[in-house]
Amino acid sequence: MSEELKITKICCIGAGYVGGPTCSVMAYKCPNIRMTVVDKSAERIEAWNSDKLPIYEPGLFEIVKERRNKNLFFSTDIPTAIREAELIFISVNTPTKNFGNGRGRAADLKYVEDAARMIAETAQSSKIVVEKSTVPVRAAESIMHILRANQKADVRYDILSNPEFLAEGTAVADLINPDRVLIGGEQTDDGLRAIETLSWVYERWIPKERILSTNTWSSELSKLAANAFLAQRISSINSLSAVCEATGADVSEVAKAVGLDSRIGSKFLQASVGFGGSCFQKDILNLVYICEGLNLPEVAAYWQQVIDMNEYQKTRFSQKIIECLFNTVSDKRIAIFGFAFKKNTGDTRETPAITVCKILLEEGAKLEIYDPKVEAEQIFSDLTSASVTENPEFVRQAVKVQSDPYTAVERAHAIVVCTEWDEFQSLDYNKIYGSMMKPAYIFDGRKILDHDALQKIGFHVQTIGKKLNRAGLLRSWGQIPQFN
Repeated sequence: MSEELKITKICCIGAGYVGGPTCSVMAYKCPNIRMTVVDKSAERIEAWNSDKLPIYEPGLFEIVKERRNKNLFFSTDIPTAIREAELIFISVNTPTKNFGNGRGRAADLKYVEDAARMIAETAQSSKIVVEKSTVPVRAAESIMHILRANQKADVRYDILSNPEFLAEGTAVADLINPDRVLIGGEQTDDGLRAIETLSWVYERWIPKERILSTNTWSSELSKLAANAFLAQRISSINSLSAVCEATGADVSEVAKAVGLDSRIGSKFLQASVGFGGSCFQKDILNLVYICEGLNLPEVAAYWQQVIDMNEYQKTRFSQKIIECLFNTVSDKRIAIFGFAFKKNTGDTRETPAITVCKILLEEGAKLEIYDPKVEAEQIFSDLTSASVTENPEFVRQAVKVQSDPYTAVERAHAIVVCTEWDEFQSLDYNKIYGSMMKPAYIFDGRKILDHDALQKIGFHVQTIGKKLNRAGLLRSWGQIPQFN
């Protein structure tokens, strides 16, 4: 590759779940490239420069500590970083709009537009601008219009789409050894040269055959499509879990049988209380909105059903808890195990735990919540905005956040597993059973516990995708006679 195409300085606008880990791994693998991650939030940048990073990902702290202040820098000085960089990642938040046209479905691109305008205002030399945030199709075109409409003399811009395919909890591993890297750009000489330049960066540690180049719009749609397909698989197996509970089939056995088909595969066939996170719901709703705008109502309805099934699963699981606890949870203490949307992350965006807790709070339950990585204030914030009232005092009176699982279960009527943290499998459930109200219930929303062992201890166990043994429960309640 010619020397003029090589990159020595990269700036990333946005120090969140994408920008922070991506640039940290890039700095780790490319020690000769200076990576500067910038953000308007001084608090967030301060955290990145501390021993307590603003996000938790296994292995991330060790990488940041290794490269920080060598070739990895976190700063609020956005103009300087933009001016010095040859390549700029835009990794800002793209939330679903909560107002106006497209409310509840369309992506809000105001932060992307703000980033583009900052670049146009500040840049004094030509830049490759890389769209890293998850955005709707043709968003790169919007960035291009802003940059070129404000273009200075002797400054030119090449716009690329380079979507991330990270799974929270395994982001570092996904970055170090990705299935593929996708780079989309204009199919012109300049556009192809920009694609080659970004490819050169990734080739420092990723085999060239895993780097796929496309046109810009294919790249943007591929990100939405990938998340839609993955969420679709989860909703599909969750829909079958309801059938299993009604018929006596076991959804784990069904998933194993289906997953052994080489055409289907076993990944994302684990039934659960539902999917969460920042991407799945947001991206599918965005896809629904795009399809409606393209006058494709049947396609929009198809993908909307993936979201509807996920909401149904969360509500159905919550209603089962209430039903099994004698159709009332008023003033009952319920221990919630896990609040993050999945293990190995502190992210609570769209976590199923919010829906479960909201329904239980509406029914008058007292919640004792334990999660090893989610801060108490984050839990209170999520539940204040989601509960039956926006009065923070109501939430703080009905909810306690515990730092120890054994404290959370004391005198509890039930345990509800909402996150598949590994530690929940190794707890002393004999000790837990002894401290709980009787009958003691466990509702395993992640299918991670040893249900037979728990039943032998004395727990009444309910999980996803297995038929409720009503007769057995009634015997244990003493409501029907036992026959020898």
